[in-house]
Amino acid sequence: MTPSAGRAVPGTPVPTGTDRPPDGVAASGSGGAVLSGAAADPSGGVAGPSPGVVVPAGVGEPARHRRAAAYDAFLAGLLPRRPGVALVAVGGLGRRQCAPYGDLDLVLLHAGVPGIDDLAASIWYPVWDAGLRLDHSVRTVAEALSVAQDDDKVALGLLDARLVAGDAALADSLVRTAADHWRRTAVRRLPRLREITAARWRAHGELAFLLEGDVKEAAGGLRDVGVLRAIASAGVTDALRPAVHAAHLRLLDVRDALHEQVGRRVDRLVAQERDGVAARLGLRQPQHGDSAEPALHDGDVLLRRVAGDARTISHALDDAFRAAERLRGGRTRVGAARPVRRPVARDVVAHDGELVLARTAIGARPDPSLSLRVAAAAATTGLPIARATCEWLAAYCPPPPAPWPAEARAALFTLLGAGPGLLAAWETCDRYGLVDAWLPEWTRLRSLPQHNPVHRFTVDRHLVQTAYEASRHARDVERPDLLLLGALLHDVGKGLAGDHSAAGVPIAEAVAARIGLPPPEVALIGTLVRLHLLLPEVATRRDLADPVTIAGVAEAVGDPATLDLLHALVRADAAATGPGAWSDWKGRLVAELVARVRTALDTGALPAPPAPDPALLTEPLPVIQVTGDRVAVAAADRRGLLATVAGCLALHRLDVVAADASVVDGRALVECRVQPRYGLPPDPVAVSGDLRRAVGGDVSVTQRLRGRALAARGAAAAPRVVWHREAATDAVLLELRAADAAGLLYRVTCALDEVGAQVRAARIATLGGDVVDAFYLVGGWPDDATRARLEQAVLAAV
Repeated sequence: MTPSAGRAVPGTPVPTGTDRPPDGVAASGSGGAVLSGAAADPSGGVAGPSPGVVVPAGVGEPARHRRAAAYDAFLAGLLPRRPGVALVAVGGLGRRQCAPYGDLDLVLLHAGVPGIDDLAASIWYPVWDAGLRLDHSVRTVAEALSVAQDDDKVALGLLDARLVAGDAALADSLVRTAADHWRRTAVRRLPRLREITAARWRAHGELAFLLEGDVKEAAGGLRDVGVLRAIASAGVTDALRPAVHAAHLRLLDVRDALHEQVGRRVDRLVAQERDGVAARLGLRQPQHGDSAEPALHDGDVLLRRVAGDARTISHALDDAFRAAERLRGGRTRVGAARPVRRPVARDVVAHDGELVLARTAIGARPDPSLSLRVAAAAATTGLPIARATCEWLAAYCPPPPAPWPAEARAALFTLLGAGPGLLAAWETCDRYGLVDAWLPEWTRLRSLPQHNPVHRFTVDRHLVQTAYEASRHARDVERPDLLLLGALLHDVGKGLAGDHSAAGVPIAEAVAARIGLPPPEVALIGTLVRLHLLLPEVATRRDLADPVTIAGVAEAVGDPATLDLLHALVRADAAATGPGAWSDWKGRLVAELVARVRTALDTGALPAPPAPDPALLTEPLPVIQVTGDRVAVAAADRRGLLATVAGCLALHRLDVVAADASVVDGRALVECRVQPRYGLPPDPVAVSGDLRRAVGGDVSVTQRLRGRALAARGAAAAPRVVWHREAATDAVLLELRAADAAGLLYRVTCALDEVGAQVRAARIATLGGDVVDAFYLVGGWPDDATRARLEQAVLAAV
């Protein structure tokens, strides 16, 4: 494998196009500072091949400085003494912040000396031969400054430039001139830099709230500290305050530990590595034997610390960009006119692009609702709250009394219903401790990790995101205020022992009572929290044509208004969870369930089950229908038809999410809802052909089915079977909870058929890497021996 000519990364001058080595030259390409073919060094580093570089291991600032010194010594030996030539480091090496498996970012600076290409090759090739990743360029001072003038990321990179070896005067000329040019042009260039930074944030998300964030590229990560450093070097604001510096060092330690834990360059803190990284950092979760809360993982402690540090950096950068905007606005404002103070709400004015308090609001006894009203104004106007205002509110504004006055309650609902402005306003208030004054329960939820793979956010951000998503459905319900509050509190029981839906009910009801809701509305908030998973679980795990299913949901919900609130909450919750939590199929199932339950609540009569397609009952057998996500088969009545159809669909990599089997006038009918396992649907003609052969008893298709099913089996956590006695009209419900695998439905239905059980319906709900398969077994409640035999057959098939 050949190394590239040097890829352009943010903060690194773009390499020239003549630096690519010929094929056959050794290159690392693996992102590792542990050198290929290297032997262990007794000092704790790794000794490379000739020319003998040692990369010290370790986590922390001293270890990073040792690595930088080792690289400096190695590189200095590669540059011959020659006037007009200097080897300059930028990036991590320039800052002496070398990660264990980081790149070397180098500029070979020259004053137009002859033979510079050969000299560059004599440096780059030994670096590649040592197994190190390299980003490189060859420039004169004028060329480097010219590139920096057109490329903001290159300009930032030169702010970290440091001489490694060679002509000190030449390197100093570049460093001083680049820094001076940045100071003179920074205010003009910062808006463009802000656009670049915002694009990176959109691509990588917010480190403070992601369960698997990139500690370098995400908002609040290491890359943002480089932007802060650039703003500070321009003299715009005191961006690098002590808290930011401390957060930066801790994130560097996290990256060091992550590299050493994984054994290669990786900046995304994935779930399976968190505990190991925490151990390398010496982070341990304190154990409280008398606590009602379950013990957290050591990795959860790490994630919470990373979230706090990312918030510190993000807020500092927001403040710095706003300071730059004010400075730029002051320079471009015509004449000596001062910014106008414009009232936007009671006691709140807009001043120079920020919200500040009206002078009349500042007194010895501030209104307890003031902080909520300021937050609501920020959310509705989209303007940030000035840092000084946040600090004053945190220091002097008392929490609302219990029960809250109407003005405070109205401000909370305005804040929650503000749409996109809610997220930034809530985060600012949370950062300065205002949310803790409103909701003391929030302290436990802040940066609380979630271990379900479908979730992308921490618990606190998920709750706020759900409230934002719920505001989109405010016109679909009678009480949008209760929808918003229920969305904010629906997962408040997470982190406590037991079912979080049940554990959160008393907490949510206490919050609702404290903010001043009357008892009936307090009870309704508790109902929303307790039942917020009811609709999706029933829709995906139960037969919606069964009257028992509809009657059970109708009894639990009670009235159409609550049903509408739950339906809106389900959609908001799924949107805030992540793309894996929702699909068109799931949305249709939930909507169908809601429609059937509404009919039952409105009329008191249970809706009749849908009739099968007449073509399945009249056309010559076998009848095969493959249209979109629906597959239907009619064949001569025989046992095992559902298993055959499920296996044939698995053969074409189609996952069955719902299946119904019935016998009408001597015909066996199987209707399935399917979705492609890997995104692209198969050829419907091929699917129809295999189905026709399979239901006709073609042995070749059956053999292919069994071979594919056996290949799909693998080791996973122990599966579990759960029985439900009164969940169906004419059947008992067997629920299988197991790891997801291709062909699982085929294997289980085959096993059930072999022991004499008749399956009339199946529902498959996928939860990350797990599934909950519900099988409706025709007949009454089986005795203990029969249940044991059925369980054994099902578990053996998994």
